[in-house]
Amino acid sequence: MATAAGMGIGAACLAPTMVGTARGSARQPRLGRLQRVRRRCVAELSRDSGGPAPRPLAPAPLVQQPVLPSFLVPAPPPAPTQSPAPAPPPLPDSGVGEVEPDPEGTAEDSIDKTIFVASEQDSEIMDVKEQAQAKVTRNIVFATGEASPYAKSGGLGDVCGSLPIALAARGHRVMVVMPRYMNGALNKNFANAFYTEKHIKIPCFGGEHEVTFFHEYRDSVDWVFVDHPAYHRPGNLYGDNFGAFGDNQFRYTLLCYAACEAPLILELGGYIYGQKCMFVVNDWHASLVPVLLAAKYRPYGVYRDSRSVLVIHNLAHQGVEPASTYPDLGLPPEWYGALEWVFPEWARRHALDKGEAVNFLKGAVVTADRIVTVSQGYSWEVTTAEGGQGLNELLSSRKSVLNGIVNGIDINDWNPSTDKFLPCDYSIDDLSGKAKCKAELQKELSLPIRPDVPLIGFIGRLDYQKGIDLIKLAIPDLMREDIQFVMLGSGDPGFEGWMRSTESDYRDKFRGWVGFSVPVSHRITAGCDILLMPSRFEPCGLNQLYAMQYGTVPVVHGTGGLRDTVENFNPFAEKGEQGTGWAFSPLTIEKMLWALRMAISTYREHKSSWEGLMKRGMSNDFTWDHAASQYEQIFEWAFMDQPYVM
Repeated sequence: MATAAGMGIGAACLAPTMVGTARGSARQPRLGRLQRVRRRCVAELSRDSGGPAPRPLAPAPLVQQPVLPSFLVPAPPPAPTQSPAPAPPPLPDSGVGEVEPDPEGTAEDSIDKTIFVASEQDSEIMDVKEQAQAKVTRNIVFATGEASPYAKSGGLGDVCGSLPIALAARGHRVMVVMPRYMNGALNKNFANAFYTEKHIKIPCFGGEHEVTFFHEYRDSVDWVFVDHPAYHRPGNLYGDNFGAFGDNQFRYTLLCYAACEAPLILELGGYIYGQKCMFVVNDWHASLVPVLLAAKYRPYGVYRDSRSVLVIHNLAHQGVEPASTYPDLGLPPEWYGALEWVFPEWARRHALDKGEAVNFLKGAVVTADRIVTVSQGYSWEVTTAEGGQGLNELLSSRKSVLNGIVNGIDINDWNPSTDKFLPCDYSIDDLSGKAKCKAELQKELSLPIRPDVPLIGFIGRLDYQKGIDLIKLAIPDLMREDIQFVMLGSGDPGFEGWMRSTESDYRDKFRGWVGFSVPVSHRITAGCDILLMPSRFEPCGLNQLYAMQYGTVPVVHGTGGLRDTVENFNPFAEKGEQGTGWAFSPLTIEKMLWALRMAISTYREHKSSWEGLMKRGMSNDFTWDHAASQYEQIFEWAFMDQPYVM
């Protein structure tokens, strides 16, 4: 039998018998020397015979020995007889037994899971503030179209840039797979990624398309970038001034195939992730991953121990293309039903249009083991006809595995006590700096510096979803109040022109900043007393979380994540005052004005109540570590059952 280092490998279809080792066996060599049985089923890989590319590794996390179910605790490995590897590799998946700490700080074998155990003395030495540890670590693979700071167009980039780091800090081994966008402006973001010398040929779209892999190890996460000429072009991530790129289906099909192959072929730190992975697929760009696992891997015995979680950030984008493109995807014909999509008659272009299409996101809804939306409210809305975007019945049928988890915020960037963009720092224990931030913002905007006047702010895109039309209609009534109003954003040219003209009409009360500036957004968030968010729909929303972190009281439309995160103010609760803001519903001008006037009245006439609103908002835990612990529970549930589609 040929060794893996010297044979052509197809689709990384490892025989399941090669995962793990026999109980009681001696320490195994590195995976590059193991004998493997593979079959051709997806792609041809050219592997070099040299050693793995070096990269710095995070120190081994030390925790007290966890109490685990018997089926999760591996047997003790024998004492090592050779010098340790430079980083702690995984322990064997060898059944029941206790794990003894390696005298040299390492133990190695299977990639299924890693459990690090330290002596009591070592645990006392460890700085527990560095990272919260998980009891059982997993191999987690994120597949995404974007991740900050490499490439970002919205909230998806924020999530996939922060959540993997939070999970890695909790002890998991985490990989993020995304395209290597080269458009000139983004090139510098990938400057620290090195070529791994690994490449695969993917059979799709009428031929074999070669992609290569680049890699950067940062913040204890393996950032893997898929490189192909389709990602090298001017414009933004998904299109240019002429609209969306016509080959986006091709571009993200390559991403999905590459995300399935990366855990099996990339020796990151000398060890592959292997077959027992948790795939976290984000939005339609990565939605082909669970379909590939079910259709092209598990029938050959590969990834039978893996699971997949679909994370829906915005259901409005589903990756829908004509049905004639299905053969281009390289999937078996019998799997067409998983992606089949038929438009209703009213949405068809002409009488002869049958409305037949393929829908990437639908394929993931059908095949993923679990489904997560970015808030609990949004997890309910996607099952309704109003918010389900045509997938509501399918999502309702999978309600038992549908959950919502509110996104976190990066407190390194959004923290009023350390924010580099603010003229004065402040905290929940000392709010005096917020008044100074308000005065400096009024000065910067050339507004009268009046501490007694409530300053209302809006930050966001100027489009229909964000409710700008309601703000436009309400401004004449609001300007009769003794208030100040500032807006920051860009988008619809009509709304941009309205902002400029309104500023000239109300010189002492209104300011409209057309465009976007990160420093200005921080100063508005800190300097305003009230943040207005009348969004028609909002899967999660981040600005209301930033506002509460900065002691700015949100007034929002009660939808999606806004309803989940903003608790209505109740001055007559049984245990005293409760709430962090106002969430009004339905979305009408009258309701929005009522909520704003309640906030203005409370600000002016009930200072102690207003301070309570500020402090309750600032004390909420919206950190990514909190969100990561909830994702861990989803992963645990996913592994309790067999794969949803075998």
